[in-house]
Amino acid sequence: MAPVTRTQLMPGVFLTSVHTQKFKSSVLSMTLLTPLRADTATANAILPYLLRRGSEAHPDLSSISAALDQLYGGSIEPMVRKKGDAQALGFTGSFLDDAYSLDGTTVLDRAAALMGELLLRPYTREGAFCPDYTRQEKGNLLDRIRAEVNDKRQYAANRLVEEMCAGEPYGVNRLGREEDVEGLTPASLWARYQELLAHSRLELYYCGSAQTDRVCFVFQKALTGLPREGGYDLPETVVVPSAAEPRRVAETLDVAQGKLTMGFRTGGITAASPEYPALMLCNALYGGTTTSKLFLNVREKLSLCYYASSMVQKYKGFLMVSSGVEFANQKKAEDEILAQLEACRRGEFEPWEVEGARRNTVSSLLTILDSQGRQEDWWLGQAAAGLTEGPQELAERVESVALDQAVAAAKALSLDTVYFLKGVEA
Repeated sequence: MAPVTRTQLMPGVFLTSVHTQKFKSSVLSMTLLTPLRADTATANAILPYLLRRGSEAHPDLSSISAALDQLYGGSIEPMVRKKGDAQALGFTGSFLDDAYSLDGTTVLDRAAALMGELLLRPYTREGAFCPDYTRQEKGNLLDRIRAEVNDKRQYAANRLVEEMCAGEPYGVNRLGREEDVEGLTPASLWARYQELLAHSRLELYYCGSAQTDRVCFVFQKALTGLPREGGYDLPETVVVPSAAEPRRVAETLDVAQGKLTMGFRTGGITAASPEYPALMLCNALYGGTTTSKLFLNVREKLSLCYYASSMVQKYKGFLMVSSGVEFANQKKAEDEILAQLEACRRGEFEPWEVEGARRNTVSSLLTILDSQGRQEDWWLGQAAAGLTEGPQELAERVESVALDQAVAAAKALSLDTVYFLKGVEA
């Protein structure tokens, strides 16, 4: 297992470094973590894309592309994510690892310097962001928000979260709101950007062959001039342990297939809980795998759904069931989804079901170690939640979960919200 080191470089700035020679590339990221709020989410979501458009030294996309070509064709991509009740915005870069450069040049130094330049010294006009870039990126943000509506499965999941977590920060979409895009201006975005630089926690990540001391030095140099004015703490993610009476929300759109999405509170179990490995195994048994109750019974045996699966939001403490159904089958599908949960609560499992769920869960955790991108996303989430456990450590805990512990996790689930997206003619 590659050693993972976490270091504080300056106030509110932390580096997670994974030292490994497993890959021919190195991955770097710079991510600002800020509380997820409806009034700032839209402006925050556009900023990584606006910053990626140009810097003082590289004022347009073509000059940035030329600089990346000089780094063996490396890449720097803007990212906007949601980690618990935090919004995460910044860049992720992939570059040739120094160990494989042809002439012994150090790619890491120049790659980090370019990322720091994009973050700290953007291209400006009259003391604010470039009006043309702002206008173009506003259009791109609208396209990204609207694209979520076009993917009806994702749209239904987003709407369930909005309804289930209404009044909680987690209910805010990571991309913000379509109606807020028009009001964004170069000046207002510049003010928001300055606020984020001064007061957001900055999470840095590196995965590659360089020693941690050198990575620390390179990042510190790249971030020279970063303003630090305090207030970097993130609020604890709101976790609602259980639901009262389930809420029901129905929505009509021009769709050919109904989307039935159900949200369950987990009894307060999150990634920080001792019971979390049991919840993972419970989810795999219930709907997280192709050997699960939902897949084998609701989808295959009874043909009530085109798809039926479950997933856990580990930092927020809820489990979501997603399914695609014929409009007329909504009630039958919902009843059967709940009936399969009752079977889980009674511990009605064959040995092969338990073993298959355990193997699938362990395998999915260990495959994170084979992907630099998935490792980066894992460690960002852990950092936002204040956790230090790696995928392999969690996999080892899943191996030791007893069936009665998974059953107890199933008993802790309570139905909070049912969202159904139906067609106009339904």
